[in-house]
Amino acid sequence: MNILLLGSGGREHALAWKIAASPLVDRLYCAPGNAGIAREAECVAFDLADHAGLIAFCKQNHIDFVVVGPEAPLVAGVVDDLEAAGIKAFGPSKAAARLEGSKGFTKDLCRANDIPTAAYERFTTPAPAKAYVRASGAPIVIKADGLAAGKGVVVAETLDEAEAAIDMIFGGELGEAGTELVVEEFLRGEEASFFVLCDGENAIPLASAQDHKRAFDGDKGPNTGGMGAYSPAPVMTEEMSRRTLDEIVLPTIRAMKALGAPYKGVLYAGLMITAEGPKLIEYNVRFGDPECQVLMLRLMSDLLPALLATRDGVLMAFDLRWYTDVALTVVMAAKGYPGAYAKGSVISGLEEAEKIEGVEIFHAGTKADGNRILANGGRVLGVSALGETVTEARTRAYASIARIHWPEGFCRSDIGFRAIAREANNG
Repeated sequence: MNILLLGSGGREHALAWKIAASPLVDRLYCAPGNAGIAREAECVAFDLADHAGLIAFCKQNHIDFVVVGPEAPLVAGVVDDLEAAGIKAFGPSKAAARLEGSKGFTKDLCRANDIPTAAYERFTTPAPAKAYVRASGAPIVIKADGLAAGKGVVVAETLDEAEAAIDMIFGGELGEAGTELVVEEFLRGEEASFFVLCDGENAIPLASAQDHKRAFDGDKGPNTGGMGAYSPAPVMTEEMSRRTLDEIVLPTIRAMKALGAPYKGVLYAGLMITAEGPKLIEYNVRFGDPECQVLMLRLMSDLLPALLATRDGVLMAFDLRWYTDVALTVVMAAKGYPGAYAKGSVISGLEEAEKIEGVEIFHAGTKADGNRILANGGRVLGVSALGETVTEARTRAYASIARIHWPEGFCRSDIGFRAIAREANNG
């Protein structure tokens, strides 16, 4: 088969690495790709918003299947347009992608279907939102309704922070994403990421993961797109996974089907594991980043048939096998991220860094300049490792990072700290 993968981040490098290993693949293209993806696929430069150009490329190159990585093209309806042109695609329709494209839509769906989630209200102007915040108290969570590339969620510790977040969102800083917002109760517990493949009716769980959203050690600093992850997440016991499937995921799939928008693709439930059990924080309609990196390292099965079965509606008879090893990813980001950062700095030492046993380095914001690798984004590398324990995987990942020379970058030094504390207590 000829496959086209859309996207350019660490998630897409992990998907390209896994798809390229499939015996079903003749040619793998990626648009636009990055310096790391170029080792696995033929990178082609075009604008993902140009659906007509995308369809023309698929027809010229006899593409059999398109795998969509990021959320923006899904929310913009790229799968609908590809399928209408007779090209098979992996990912939800525009109507189903509202689960990520509108936080308010998802919250209303939860309320209507008794899906456990944080208490909330929706607002289209600042004054009533601020009045609700003052009545509710802090800490409290403020979320832009639309896609904001990880910048639309503020966990406000004080009322002043909450009001500033409301002003920022309605002030136009996030563009169209900020025309409406959701104010949500602050949930206490441990976060986890739960992934399933859905074919419109059936769901098969993937491995669990936990990511680290804050920029700095000890879960301090601003929220980011994710500074690291590991899999499996110890908090996602068999019972917690079953409850998440029964109480959150399956009611969502039934509700979407009833709305005439059956969900096909990967569904990523961001959870808070509270004293009462799992509660939904948010849905994403694609693989997480950096969770995808740890999932792909642990997946023993061929990924491609699973993606095809998802699109074709035949997951009922499908099963996936996983390595028992733990996988851990540490994100290296440009200094200043998630705020302003510089592009164009040189990264060296990657070949030596990849020689450590069990290590795979996934590129995110990189580009090639001749033989040099340059930083070209906020999150730049995902240094990933397998190990028998979280401790072993983390030791390998940080040993690899020690060989990378990139003074303009930074990373957290404590990825996996909760799981390592658990291992120490159990040991």
